[in-house]
Amino acid sequence: MIFERFVDPGLSQHSFVVGCQGSGEIAVIDPQRDVDVYLDYAERNGYRITRVMDTHIHADFASGARELADKTGARLLLSGHDAGEHFQVQFPHEDLVEGDGIQLGNVRIETRHVPGHTPEHLMFVVYDGARSGEDPIAIITGDFLFVGSLGRPDLLGEEAKQALARQMFHSVREKLADLPDGVEVHPGHGAGSACGAGMAGRPVSTLGYERRTNPYLDPSLDEDAFVHQLLNGLPPIPDFYPRNKRINSEGPKAVIPLPGMTALDPDAVSSRAAAGEVTVIDLRDPLAFGGGHIPGALGIGIDGGFANWAGWVTPDDTPIVLVDRNGDPAVIEQAVRQLVRTGRDYIEGFVRGGMAAYASAGLPLATLAQLDAPAARTAIADGRLRLVDVRAVSEFEAGHAEAAVNQPVADTRTGIPGIDKAEPVAVVCGSGYRSTVAGSILQRLGYHQVYNVVGGMQAWDRVDASGEGDRRAA
Repeated sequence: MIFERFVDPGLSQHSFVVGCQGSGEIAVIDPQRDVDVYLDYAERNGYRITRVMDTHIHADFASGARELADKTGARLLLSGHDAGEHFQVQFPHEDLVEGDGIQLGNVRIETRHVPGHTPEHLMFVVYDGARSGEDPIAIITGDFLFVGSLGRPDLLGEEAKQALARQMFHSVREKLADLPDGVEVHPGHGAGSACGAGMAGRPVSTLGYERRTNPYLDPSLDEDAFVHQLLNGLPPIPDFYPRNKRINSEGPKAVIPLPGMTALDPDAVSSRAAAGEVTVIDLRDPLAFGGGHIPGALGIGIDGGFANWAGWVTPDDTPIVLVDRNGDPAVIEQAVRQLVRTGRDYIEGFVRGGMAAYASAGLPLATLAQLDAPAARTAIADGRLRLVDVRAVSEFEAGHAEAAVNQPVADTRTGIPGIDKAEPVAVVCGSGYRSTVAGSILQRLGYHQVYNVVGGMQAWDRVDASGEGDRRAA
């Protein structure tokens, strides 16, 4: 039997290859957008991709299913339970419905309809016929069952979430009941994804372990208690999720070969950025960005939560230009792959020679001033500086600087209520990554004096707080 997991760490997204060693046939399930990774895998191993499947119409990433099927001639198998729903697959495919089976040599994949995260959601039960035709070896659960959690039911809006939460209750109770404790659980995401709350760090579990430890699989929960628990404490919904739902239902366009791998002259990028014709994303670390960047650039470091934040805060109305330290094609390709996975296809290119070449050309530079925690505390205590905490509401409520106002990163795109653009403002997060993203957004909006608190609240907490304010306000 062939069973491989492919992990996109930026989105904590898992895709799978399942097949039969003897026949060489494989199915790819929930493929990421840049499908060359599966083509290369199949070629290296001498396998044939004959089926391509999605568990559901995804929101957090743009699917590569359509392109992979087109490039391989594989059968494209998608949920047939989308009829009449808000999002329906609108391009040619074969429907999969409850009870359908897929045979790949000795391997059989059984389809189960498990609505709750979305109305059309499917789960795939995998049997290794070389060992047992009766006992499944694994379930590929997509965004239905996670390790330690379940998929969130609120991505289709307030009106739909109550009904979906109740559907989830019945899916959990009815579609898992006959499966043995020993079956492996392989979810579509790991910890860090916004598709559910409270996911455990491990990428795989067993159904028996989940029955004992997953709070949503507690048999003592009645339906109302289950719904209340499932809907309580969900993380914010990134607003690129609806865009990806639309892309995946209408049909993602091909992105192989990758867009954006064209080197652009620094002076051309400078003039186009100044005219608002492109959005520059600076991939360097927060300190490098603060020391000097292209005016108007977004500071979203490639080594942090790049895919999520770039998907969330990058404007839809201008092409993207990337810049790193020195124009390293490997860094640029890494960024491009993460962007297309979130549906950001409109990447024009990258700055030839990176910021090193841009600075050497004497082109205009902007800075994001950096303040260490002691200096920030003093300026705030003296009334010379306003403090904006850009962490999530839950983080802020757990403890924050007394003088801080809370405006999560994505919400800074509309500015900071009650703070004039001429006022000096410092931004703080957990470590300095998100505050750099937020600080660059505020600069694009015309805030004239923006400061980043170096090291974030981690550094803030290390300062002797005597006479400097109290982080424990809430």
